[in-house]
Amino acid sequence: MPGPQMLDTKRILLVITGGIAAYKCLELIRRLKERGAAVRVVMTKAAQQFVTPLSVGALSGDRVYSDLFDLTAEHDIGHIQLSRDADLVVVAPATADIIAKMAAGLADDLATNVLLATNKPVLIAPAMNPMMWAHPATTRNVGWLKGTGVTIVGPNVGAMAERGEFGPGRMVEPMELLAAIEAHFAATDAPKPLAGKHIVITSGPTHEPIDPVRYIANRSSGKQGHAIAAAAVAAGARVTLISGPVTIPDPTGATVVHIETARQMLEAVEAALPADIAIFAAAVADWRVEGQSTQKIKKGASGTPGLQLVENPDILATIGKHATARPQVVVGFAAETENLTANAEAKLLKKGADLIVANDVSPETGIMGGDRNTVRIISRNGVEDWPEGSKEDVARRLIERVGALLGGAEPIG
Repeated sequence: MPGPQMLDTKRILLVITGGIAAYKCLELIRRLKERGAAVRVVMTKAAQQFVTPLSVGALSGDRVYSDLFDLTAEHDIGHIQLSRDADLVVVAPATADIIAKMAAGLADDLATNVLLATNKPVLIAPAMNPMMWAHPATTRNVGWLKGTGVTIVGPNVGAMAERGEFGPGRMVEPMELLAAIEAHFAATDAPKPLAGKHIVITSGPTHEPIDPVRYIANRSSGKQGHAIAAAAVAAGARVTLISGPVTIPDPTGATVVHIETARQMLEAVEAALPADIAIFAAAVADWRVEGQSTQKIKKGASGTPGLQLVENPDILATIGKHATARPQVVVGFAAETENLTANAEAKLLKKGADLIVANDVSPETGIMGGDRNTVRIISRNGVEDWPEGSKEDVARRLIERVGALLGGAEPIG
């Protein structure tokens, strides 16, 4: 079990919202205080229907904040300072309502003002009815928050307060939430192995215009490339992410350059050099239309128009064989539907990469556009299969691997 003062000097701002699981926060506050943390609490009006500010204040040892227009509180600290005078902001329970407001950027009470104004890490513990948790709007909102760097803890599966209701939606138990808080600080306080290093990462698809309406593209979501960028930021690197058109948020802490075409992506990559590491996770279109039409191509008596295709620049090969500014470590991706290893090995040699991350993107795998991935790592030293995991798991492991290559712990080539 962690030592009693593991969170000594850490400042936690706890936002309690209006769910029946709010009672669990009393135990959480007690456990945080045992470990040496300073705890300040913001309560919504709805939260006060479940636990009292008196109980919360007695356990936290500090005043409880609840009113955005409390002149005494604003004079004492102010909601902007309150939002930033902490090492971590925890929202528990995080109801569907507060999650939706966070995703939409609303600020209609003290809690939402604090959450919108904070520049500190945010961790939330969802709690709601299973149908509310499964609703597409909640799924969208949680995905958006996760993409912006918010840590999601839970929910658990179990019985609900409503009679006969069972499923995912129970807020995690206080000790589980405490463990997540401790894990956050263990990660943020850990050494940054890539501090001072510059990593260029490409992500998402490219769109190659046919006319002002239509384009050639692929099904890449950008989830893997964006997860790699987030993992690189967490490792302390300065990250330049060059992203094609995606519908997911930019990862927090990265410098993001938005592009549409393969030629724009290459220009952005070359402009971002020099770099220590380059990871090319984008699914770049191999071809573009020669002579893009300036007007929408219409149906006509002449039948289906022919499209003359020309090859796009090969970004991986251009940088992998760059005469003057090649990064020390160059990583490519190989999305294949057949002959996975053979195609990836050929790509490694042909394009001058140090590693190829190969995966089978056949429709039945669900990898392209999905949340999980199964990859095979190809290097000049051999082939290594990694177990299936989330794209975040793959990203963290890949960043550890390229960090070892950069540091000389593993041979290149």
